[in-house]
Amino acid sequence: MNRALLKPLAISLLCLFHTLAVFSQDKFFYVRGTVTDAKTGLPLAGASVFCQNTTTGTVSGNEGHFTLRLANGGYDMVVSYTGYETGLVHISNGGKQNDSLQVALQAQDKSMSEVVVVGSAEVADGWNKYGQFFLDNFIGTTPNAAQCTLENKEALHFYFYKKRNKLRIKAKADLIVTNQALGYKIRYQLDSFVYEYDSKISTYTGYSLFEELPGTPQQLDEWKRRRFETYKGSRLHFMRSWYDSTLKDEGFVLASADSSNLNKLRPVDNPYDSNLYTADSSGDVSINLNGRLKVSYINEAPDKKYLDEYHFPASMRAQISAIDIAGGFIIEQNGYFYDQTDVTNSGYWSWKKLAELLPYDYLPSADLIQ
Repeated sequence: MNRALLKPLAISLLCLFHTLAVFSQDKFFYVRGTVTDAKTGLPLAGASVFCQNTTTGTVSGNEGHFTLRLANGGYDMVVSYTGYETGLVHISNGGKQNDSLQVALQAQDKSMSEVVVVGSAEVADGWNKYGQFFLDNFIGTTPNAAQCTLENKEALHFYFYKKRNKLRIKAKADLIVTNQALGYKIRYQLDSFVYEYDSKISTYTGYSLFEELPGTPQQLDEWKRRRFETYKGSRLHFMRSWYDSTLKDEGFVLASADSSNLNKLRPVDNPYDSNLYTADSSGDVSINLNGRLKVSYINEAPDKKYLDEYHFPASMRAQISAIDIAGGFIIEQNGYFYDQTDVTNSGYWSWKKLAELLPYDYLPSADLIQ
């Protein structure tokens, strides 16, 4: 097995004519609902309501009501309110209750959070010890990452557990990351970031909301170009291509291995075989695969910084990633897939972290198609 699949590991989102044809359609749907207190049933005004990894969000009104307008596809809708547990609702254009969603939030157990803080081992000078390590593993080390700024590092708290040899990082407020490479401001609700020193595996969970930065015409053109370059070969591009049955045209080559021998790969000659790929009447595509899938993107060579960082030969011509799949997953029209916790990235995709992330409502511009 190509050793590019083994490094790095993280869990963590060209001919584009066919993809563009599907995702540029002017088709939208609306989601309307109410946010309430789960115990009292009273409406919660001012709750944050947004779709994870998109540019779409709002706040609930005086009666707890909210409305979102979304391009067709699937999303994780995140609902948060100070003092309450965050709510997560899967929505799609095929949802039967899109006009009457009821989101009841549970109040946080303050006594439990106090126990966690008291019983933890918070590092007093955590940023000085682990700040750059966090940035490298959360935002990344790509060329785009060098143009990203964490605006509120003071929101981070660092905890080191000596017996478990584990670092945990939590945030007391949404993290604000300005990405001058791609022209986004990202508001990220970090649940937690964990690094296991024994296994050298980092994992983090949270929810991101994108906002496009204002810029000069020259900046806007440059951001458009860079977003397109970032999109090519990305996991978002891959999921959309599989959904749209255009993997070969888009430059993706697949090989699979079952869980009994991850190093023994066999080509996937027909990724649309009915035993593997099923499209239902709602428009969802089910991928029936369990084990490891090697994904080679052959239209672009890996970034030189990646090759240098992981000591790969300069002659490597394909971007090689892998996903370990537990029980299959479902892809929706915009490239969203679920359950995302059942799909683990390694290789090139896991090197590209927050600095390379594009929202689910990103669409390649027609003038960039060649």
